Amino acid sequence: MEWLTYLVTYRNEFLQGTILTLKLVGVGLLGGFGLGLIAALLRVYGGKVGRWIAIGYIELFRGTPLLVQLFLIYFGLPDMGITLERMTAAYIALTLNSGAYQAEYLRGAIQAIGSGQMMAARAVGMTRFQAIRHIILPQALRMVIPAWSNEPISLIKASAVAYLIAVPDLMNQAKIIAGKLYDPIGVYFAVAIIYLAIVFVVTWLLGLVERRVAIPGLELETQRTH
Repeated sequence: MEWLTYLVTYRNEFLQGTILTLKLVGVGLLGGFGLGLIAALLRVYGGKVGRWIAIGYIELFRGTPLLVQLFLIYFGLPDMGITLERMTAAYIALTLNSGAYQAEYLRGAIQAIGSGQMMAARAVGMTRFQAIRHIILPQALRMVIPAWSNEPISLIKASAVAYLIAVPDLMNQAKIIAGKLYDPIGVYFAVAIIYLAIVFVVTWLLGLVERRVAIPGLELETQRTH
C-alpha cells in the first residue's frame, strides 16, 4: 500500500496538481462548448459556406492527435512570432479540441428536433434566430446531455498531455515525485486512483443533472420506438 502512503505524504503536491487539472478541464470544456455550439449551428443552419467552415474545423481537430495540436500551438506558433505561456497554450489546445467533439454532440441533438418545429415557428412570425434560441436550443441542450457527458470524462484524461509542456498539473506533480522517490509504479498508481476518483465524482454529478433535466416521456417514447 505504498501508493496510499504517497497520497498522504505528498497530499499538498497532489492537491495542487489536481486543482490545476480541474482548471484545465473546466476552461477547455466551457470554451469548447461555446465553439462547439457555434460550429454545430453553422453545420445545420449556416448555409454552404458556414457548413464547410464548420466541417473543416471539426475534421481538423478530431482527425489529429491532441498532443500534435498542443505542440503546434506551443512550439510552432513562436516561429510565426506568436509566443504563448504554457497555461495559455494548454487552454487553447484543450478548448479547440473539445469544441470539435462537442460540435458533433450538439449537431446530433439539434438535428433530432423535428424540422416541423422550425417551420411552425417561422409560420407564427418568428425569425430563424428566434426559433433557434427559443424553440430548438432549449430542447437540444436537454437531449444532448447523455451523449455529451462523455466529453468531460474524455477531457479529464486528455488533459494529462499538458505536462509535456511543463504545465504543473497532476501528471507533472507525479513526475516530480516519482523522480524523488525512484518508485514510478507506486506514484503513478496513486495518480491513477486520483483520476479514477475525479471521473467517478464527475460521472455521478452528470447523472444527477441528466435525471434533473430529462424531458418527460422522452425515454419512454425512445424505448417504444426501439
